[in-house]
Amino acid sequence: MGDALSPLAMARIHAAAFTQSRPWSQEEFTALLDSPLNFASGDGRCFALVRVIADEAELLTLATDPCFQRQGLARALMQDWQIQAQSRGAKTCFLEVAADNTAAIGLYLSQGFAPCGRRSGYYARRNAASVDAIVMRKELP
Repeated sequence: MGDALSPLAMARIHAAAFTQSRPWSQEEFTALLDSPLNFASGDGRCFALVRVIADEAELLTLATDPCFQRQGLARALMQDWQIQAQSRGAKTCFLEVAADNTAAIGLYLSQGFAPCGRRSGYYARRNAASVDAIVMRKELP
């Protein structure tokens, strides 16, 4: 889905998209991308960061620059990273999403993910109570 992203670009998009919680830094993205288990998919508008270990893939984060939201970029990216994960041997995908992120939950449900667990108070919020994480799972074909 476009050109590879730099950790700086990923940090910029993440900071713009994640305003309720602490965004990840350029250094954190650099460290994650240094691992051969992780890969990024996307471009300067939207990206996903994924880890594949054995036959399981985990969506670590997905962010869309607010200027480009509601244009189908994340939906296309969901398909792209799952294909890449499958080519790396993944048979099952997991992700966590904040229980109050209804747009993301709708996207993940539309992509065939189903809730399979919950982590109480997982996401810290600025000046607000923590929010549960919904763990979701999908079997790849």
